[in-house]
Amino acid sequence: MASSEKRDGVSSISDIARLAGVSASTVSRALAGSKMISLETRTRINELAREHGFQLNQMARNLRLKRTNAIGIVFPLGHDISQLVSDPFFVTMLGHVADGVTARGYDLLLTRIVPGDDGWLDVLVNSGRVDGVIVIGRSNQDAVLRRVASGYRPIVVWGEQTADQGYCSVGTDDVAGGAIATRHLLAGGRRGILYAGHSELPEIHARYEGFLAAHREAGIEPGGMVLAPLHSEGAYQLFVEHLADHPAPGGIVAASDLIAVAAIRALVGHGLSVPGQVAVVGYGDGPLASQVAPSLSTVRQNLREGAEQLVDRLFRRLGGESCDPIVMTPELILRASAP
Repeated sequence: MASSEKRDGVSSISDIARLAGVSASTVSRALAGSKMISLETRTRINELAREHGFQLNQMARNLRLKRTNAIGIVFPLGHDISQLVSDPFFVTMLGHVADGVTARGYDLLLTRIVPGDDGWLDVLVNSGRVDGVIVIGRSNQDAVLRRVASGYRPIVVWGEQTADQGYCSVGTDDVAGGAIATRHLLAGGRRGILYAGHSELPEIHARYEGFLAAHREAGIEPGGMVLAPLHSEGAYQLFVEHLADHPAPGGIVAASDLIAVAAIRALVGHGLSVPGQVAVVGYGDGPLASQVAPSLSTVRQNLREGAEQLVDRLFRRLGGESCDPIVMTPELILRASAP
């Protein structure tokens, strides 16, 4: 249970408990940092432990309690191995999730997975390293998520809800998000509108469905799709090549803010004004959107609320509850790129 230099005969939790005048369970919780124990008591017990060279063997404690006090945060990148955790969406979501998990006294195990086979999630949930898992984005791993979730309850996924998915998810109504962005551009008289994003991803494909639906409603043909990747330089180069071979679109609906900013760079570099000649709408409304010039009109996903729902549902499932998926309503935020 513990490692110690056995100074003054102190070699166990019971010895520290005797010196502190508290129970052994109080010492165990205090040394593990539990906020169930008052700060004053935690401080006193930790000072005694340092004084006597005593350290809690956390691994042995976890084995005894059959829990790790850690939550796995997973970013599966089966769709695009060049996408980085430094992507503004990932950074923002991770920050909010980390706040929620650590506030409950748990640690984080952050994993960026490029799946080599269908067993990657089994390895994590069976490793004994985490008590539960939050998956940020389904990527192209829906079949893996369905299979693992059928026998592993403490898992929650950020992403587009699908029929009979068999796991708890939190996400935005991406069909509605793509539609409201497109309707705004169409209502402003924009024509030949492009959709920019790789439709292999479920969330991005749903946004594309909304883009197409808005055109059908208006009886107007869309301008097409640019299969832009979810990283800045790749998207920028793709727009440069597209603009060299095609007439300028009247507008662009981008699947992410990062893609939208890359599109604006390429448009301006091609001598086109934004929004004068081409209006651009992004998706996400992370910190990047309001800081670029021109500031970015975008579809807001409330990532703070989404992260709170992910954490809440995971801990409810850890407690034995069943939680239904939640779909949040997107909001169009108008700024200078498509007023």
